[in-house]
Amino acid sequence: MQKNKKNKRSTASVAAQRMLLGGLPQEEEEVLQSPLQMAFGAFVKDKIAMIGVILFVFIFLCCIFLPYFFPIDLYYQDVTQANVAPGFGMLNVPNQLKNNAQDLSVGSSFSVGLDKDGNVYEWGTFPNSKLKNIPSTSETGKLVQVSAGLDHIIAANEDGQIFTWGNDRMGLNTIPMELRSGGNDIKQILAGYQISLVLTEDGEMYNWGSDYLLNIVYPEGVQGNIEKFAASTNIVMVLTKDGEVVPLTSKASAYTNIPEEIQGDVVDLALTDESAAAVTSDGRVYTWGNNIKKTLDVPEEIQGQVASLSSGRYHFTAVLKDGTLCSWGDNTHGQTNAPEGVAVSSVESGYYANYAITEDGSVVSWGLKGYLMGTDSLGRDLFRRLLVGGRMTMTVGAIAVIISTIIGIVVGGISGYKGGKVDNLLMRLTEIVSSIPFLPFCIILSSILGNSISETQRIILIMCILGLLSWPGIARLVRGSVLAEREQEFVTAAKALGVREFGIIFRHIVPNIITVIIVNATLNFATCMLTESSLSFIGFGVTEPNATWGNMLTGAQNGQVIENYWWRWAFPALMLGICTISINCIGDGLRDAIDPKSKER
Repeated sequence: MQKNKKNKRSTASVAAQRMLLGGLPQEEEEVLQSPLQMAFGAFVKDKIAMIGVILFVFIFLCCIFLPYFFPIDLYYQDVTQANVAPGFGMLNVPNQLKNNAQDLSVGSSFSVGLDKDGNVYEWGTFPNSKLKNIPSTSETGKLVQVSAGLDHIIAANEDGQIFTWGNDRMGLNTIPMELRSGGNDIKQILAGYQISLVLTEDGEMYNWGSDYLLNIVYPEGVQGNIEKFAASTNIVMVLTKDGEVVPLTSKASAYTNIPEEIQGDVVDLALTDESAAAVTSDGRVYTWGNNIKKTLDVPEEIQGQVASLSSGRYHFTAVLKDGTLCSWGDNTHGQTNAPEGVAVSSVESGYYANYAITEDGSVVSWGLKGYLMGTDSLGRDLFRRLLVGGRMTMTVGAIAVIISTIIGIVVGGISGYKGGKVDNLLMRLTEIVSSIPFLPFCIILSSILGNSISETQRIILIMCILGLLSWPGIARLVRGSVLAEREQEFVTAAKALGVREFGIIFRHIVPNIITVIIVNATLNFATCMLTESSLSFIGFGVTEPNATWGNMLTGAQNGQVIENYWWRWAFPALMLGICTISINCIGDGLRDAIDPKSKER
């Protein structure tokens, strides 16, 4: 009797739970799960599929959102940063120099320094191995000045001798005889862009290397009257002992538009790759040239307080009369983030980095620390291009899949439901499309169109071609599923209610086979991504400067790149591989979850 009461109470509690909570006890809920719930549960339990989901979602979100935090200029190029290896060691000053530095210099992707005993230290990423061939102290004696350039270094010892090492192309190792023998009072040295410059105390300047780009011309009366020189990759300018700025060129340019009011009153001079700046005796800064990187925008609060200037590729750094610092110009790599409230005795700027020696002898650095994934042959940041390229590759693949899935559903649904002549006609059309060789067709089409279409039109064309030629597989799958579903009772009931044929196909049958379509579309997504990457890799897909994972791998065709610049192909290949494998794992997991019997096949 008690047992019956318990059963009644249990039944009553179940009924109450159904009415109030709309649910069932756990054991009954498992039995009465919907097919969708069962498929979802099985998919979640598939560890490989879930790892694929996590990896793909992570890569997808990175490619979508990180470009907003790491913006990229697709047309940016900088040969001085070409093929820089991954790492963040460009500003890692050796411990021996941190409190014992005498002279520091910034190169393209490396730096060099001298301690107070004349010992040479190098750090960063070296463009060539010759930079590590530092002359011994027995050869050079005590060095007192050092300068780093694109890929070579020059140094001067206390006897006025000049030494050089690193790249020796274009005569960079042909030091003038007067500077080899010594006995000179060296005032300033500079290892520039494929050129070397030396200034003596008597105002004479020497140059050697390639001056093809700079086309150095000494106006009459300049030699012997030079106080200081400054150089960029475009021009060399000098400051005379009379306080005048003189460009060493016969060609007019933005650099040669020197303000007349400063002539005869200049105390310091600096150049970037697009502009020039001069400090007058009253501590004011005057700039002229181009302003693409905002190098002409001198902060108003420092006017009248500037003691000296130094410069990099696209930025200026000023030392104020109280010893503090102020930088302006391009800040892509943090090169204008000068430390505040730090009193310095000297500053050395170059390319994208800065070093300052403080009054207590310690070294402070700021600017470009390195690149997470290195750079390519044009000096572009691979990490930023990888993000933008992934977004492009995924977008092309996704839109192509949407196009092919829509066509496949329409063709397969109509063919499977109608049967007869319509089915025969549509299947023959499917076979014709399947027989078209995809890659040769795209190559021929790209060759015919050539440069007659814009890059945006080319991208749209690739999406459309991918979608229009990859629908036969899903069309056959949909046709087979519709053939089975059209004999079901719900189709008969829909016919009896007078529902139109297109309504029966797309409102009643297709929703019942949507899981199969999702699985196929997921697998097709990975295929479209690989196809787009293949086209871009061989040069017939998305072209430069737009980035995709495929055209980022183009350089991997070169054996030298594979051997020496592994990062240029390893990271794009890794991302493409992880992404496609993850999508395939997701597709396999969906297939196994929807059709458990597939595991037994």
